[in-house]
Amino acid sequence: MSNKVSSSSGGVGFCGWLTIAFIVLKLTNYISWSWIWVLCPLWISLSVVLLIILIIAIVLLFSCIVGN
Repeated sequence: MSNKVSSSSGGVGFCGWLTIAFIVLKLTNYISWSWIWVLCPLWISLSVVLLIILIIAIVLLFSCIVGN
């Protein structure tokens, strides 16, 4: 008899919850921010991904230049 336990992590993270909270606050008129600032937590995720891609590209470029 085998006991298999599977778990998956997924769903809405911190930035997602923060975006939802800002949208709710904007729609209920508790904040009068521009929509650009209401949706700025989405930029956090995007900037982290772009930063990782940039670091990988720099490391690969440097390794190609030094390797030759």
